[in-house]
Amino acid sequence: MMVIVLENAPPRLRGRLAVWLLEARTGVYIGNYSIKVRYMIWHQVEKGLAGGNAVMIWDAPTESGFDLVTLGSNRRIPVEMDGLKLVSFMPEEKSSEQGL
Repeated sequence: MMVIVLENAPPRLRGRLAVWLLEARTGVYIGNYSIKVRYMIWHQVEKGLAGGNAVMIWDAPTESGFDLVTLGSNRRIPVEMDGLKLVSFMPEEKSSEQGL
């Protein structure tokens, strides 16, 4: 099984993913494909994402039972520690308008 979550993605990419995957909620796509097809779908995300961001999660023979990859700007960054994929949060950017 694989899950792709998109934020701020162009409608063209969302429609393209809906051809192969079930859109359970807006921007959340679910499917069950081979590794080869999964790479082809992720390549479509890479080509069409523009300024948005995406994460893909799939079943994998790891300690946690899944693996993930991200694309685009997001505060959540995957980090591998002792063979486990964890998510690290980047600090919020401070606005220069607030005088900080």
